[in-house]
Amino acid sequence: MKYLAQVHKTDLDQYQLCLLAHQESEYLWSIISEETFIPLKTDNTMNEKVLVLVTLSPTDEIETIEDATRWVIYLVETYLTAGITPEFLQQEAYQAEHWRQSLTLQSQDLARRTLELEARREQIQALEESLQRDKNGNQEGNL
Repeated sequence: MKYLAQVHKTDLDQYQLCLLAHQESEYLWSIISEETFIPLKTDNTMNEKVLVLVTLSPTDEIETIEDATRWVIYLVETYLTAGITPEFLQQEAYQAEHWRQSLTLQSQDLARRTLELEARREQIQALEESLQRDKNGNQEGNL
């Protein structure tokens, strides 16, 4: 699993990663609320407070670790320079929900109208059959 982490230095001059968020899917990350630390091996010394992207095995062993600078710049370029803020996303979600509800109402109205038209068609067909029977009955009475 992929994580965003920050390098911390302990009182014993050892380095560890403080996990900040984890990737749930390609475009979905979740903040980790509890402080979770993963010790770094001595050959993995980095500057303190640096943000890194780390991939952990199921047993929490570090598989890969890389500087997160390019990833953060990508996020800034992709989302923040376009003005995509949480408020913007919330408005878009609200508008999408409004459209969904509107389409649902229109679909229900269309279904209702279709049923009404079908009922009217059946009534007209029944009247035509009734008129045809009356016409046939009148012609037989006149003979």
